[in-house]
Amino acid sequence: MDAALTMLVAAAVTFVGTHFALSHPLRGAVTRAVGEKGFQAVYSLVALASFGWMALAFRAAPGLAAPLWDGQGEPAWTMASALTLLAGVLLVGSFQGNPALPTPDAAALAAKGPHGVFHITRHPMMWAMALWAAAHVLVAPTPRVLVLTAAIALLALAGSHMQDRKKEVAMGEAWAGWEAKTAFWPRLGGLTQVGAVPWLGGAALWLAATWAHIWLAYLPAGIWRWVG
Repeated sequence: MDAALTMLVAAAVTFVGTHFALSHPLRGAVTRAVGEKGFQAVYSLVALASFGWMALAFRAAPGLAAPLWDGQGEPAWTMASALTLLAGVLLVGSFQGNPALPTPDAAALAAKGPHGVFHITRHPMMWAMALWAAAHVLVAPTPRVLVLTAAIALLALAGSHMQDRKKEVAMGEAWAGWEAKTAFWPRLGGLTQVGAVPWLGGAALWLAATWAHIWLAYLPAGIWRWVG
């Protein structure tokens, strides 16, 4: 394996591993040592540092390595564009009354039942990350992209499962009721119940992110691929 790619793998393992370790087995010990606010500071610093390392390692890894398949056809780009648009909708909607976020009102929010993007999944933020990863694999299945996206998808989906287990303990019946009314795996039929704000906000985010892609990745994405 190329040395630069090996470094990317190491950074990706660190990024995912530290997230899981601090979110679960080490959280109690670190919180007791430095307090809740101290834990949040440690978690944020470690997350930022490990993500920064992974981003730098990604840029250093060979970007022109042979892809596993040709992802440059229009069907792949169309599918990737749809996936990233849906990811934007899920991400924007995930901030509206999400009982999975750290808030003192979590139990009350869970009791209200599903609304907006939660008709699709109870983990919209995590699935937004996973869909972003899938879209990039479709159009750029190179070794460095596969490592990066695998790390993000694993963090998102395994993290969602672990979050369910943690919330079951922390919130008891409140989370159990929320689980009974929502789905882990996305239900696309829920798209019709999302509402205007996630769609409008998600579309705006998608347009901005795909426009920035031109300058950050030197490649038009989304609608800009066809209207540029």
